[in-house]
Amino acid sequence: MMEKRVKMIKAGIVGGTGYTGVELLRLLAGHPQVELAVITSRAEAGTPVADVFPHLRGHVDLTFTVPDRAALAACDVVFFATPNGTAMGMARELLSAGARVIDLAADFRLKDAAGWQDWYGMPHACPELLAEAVYGLPEVNRAAISEARLVANPGCYPTAVQLGFLPLVEAGVVDAQHLIADAKSGVSGAGRKAEMHILYAEAADSFKAYGVPGHRHLPEIRQGLSAAAGAPVGLTFVPHLTPMVRGIHATLYATLKDTAADLQVLYEQRYTNEPFVDVLPAKSHPETRSVKGANTCRVAVHRPQGGDTVVVLSVIDNLVKGAAGQAVQNMNIMFGFEETAGLQGIALLP
Repeated sequence: MMEKRVKMIKAGIVGGTGYTGVELLRLLAGHPQVELAVITSRAEAGTPVADVFPHLRGHVDLTFTVPDRAALAACDVVFFATPNGTAMGMARELLSAGARVIDLAADFRLKDAAGWQDWYGMPHACPELLAEAVYGLPEVNRAAISEARLVANPGCYPTAVQLGFLPLVEAGVVDAQHLIADAKSGVSGAGRKAEMHILYAEAADSFKAYGVPGHRHLPEIRQGLSAAAGAPVGLTFVPHLTPMVRGIHATLYATLKDTAADLQVLYEQRYTNEPFVDVLPAKSHPETRSVKGANTCRVAVHRPQGGDTVVVLSVIDNLVKGAAGQAVQNMNIMFGFEETAGLQGIALLP
C-alpha cells in the first residue's frame, strides 16, 4: 500500500524576537506540515534561537539571521512579526518571487492609503497592494483567504471586538450607529520592549484607559463592522491597560432594535461551525485565563434585566487568536491544510 505523502511548506519569519514572533515559533515548531526555514533578527543575528528563548530548546534549531531577501523569497510563506511599516517595504518583491505573505502588523489592514497615513504617520510604500490584501479574519473572509497571496492579520483588539459584535451587526438587530467597545489588554500587547509605561513597577497594581481620543485600531474595527452592516457604523472604542501579561477582555454594548430577537440562538447559529469561537451558555462570564495560550475566542451575550441593551463579553489571548495563532490559522486556510492544524493546544491554567 502506497504511503500518503503529507504536503510540507517552508516558512520564514521576519522579526522573530518580539512576543508575536516567538509565539509564531512556538506554534509553527509543532505544526505537522511546516518546516521553519528562516528566522530573522538584526539585533540577534548569529545567535541560536534556543539561546534567546530557552523554552524552544530541542524544538527550534535555527539561528537568527539578518533579513536576506533571497532566502525569504525561497519560502512558501513569510510572516512579518515586525513594527508597522516594515512588511510594506518587502511585500511586493516577495509576492513577485512566488511567496505568500502574512503581515501581523497593520501595513495592509486598512483599504484607504490616505487613511493609513493619517493613522500611522507615514506614506504607504505599496498602496496598489491594499486592494489585493485580504483581511485575515477567518470567521468573515475564509473563502477569500483561501485564494490570497497577501493576508493582513487582524489586530488583537479588533479580533475580540469584531467577533463579539458581528452576529448583532450582520443580523441588523441593533442600532449600529451607537456601538460601544470597552476593552482591556495585558501588557504583552504593547510588545517586547523597554518602555516606561509597561515596566512592572509602572503597570502592576494599576489600571488605566488610553487612546481615548483615537486609537489606531479604531478605523480597523470600524472598517470591518461597516462591511458587516453594509453601511458605516458609529463606534466608540476605549482601550485599557491591565496588570496582566496576556489576554484581552472586550465588554461591548449595543441597543436593540428588535427586542424579539433570541440573542443566544443568534450567536450559537452564527458560530456553530467555527472551530475557534466558543459561544458560552446563557448567563456566562468568560475569563481571560480560559483562553491563555489557546487560539480561541470565548463569547457570552447578555440582555440585563430584559431591557433593550445588549452586553457582549469577548475574551481572547492577544498573542494567539489576537496575533500568531490567527496567523497560523490563516496560513492553514491559504495552503489547504486542516484549519486547526498546529492549533489544538488547550488553554493553560492557572
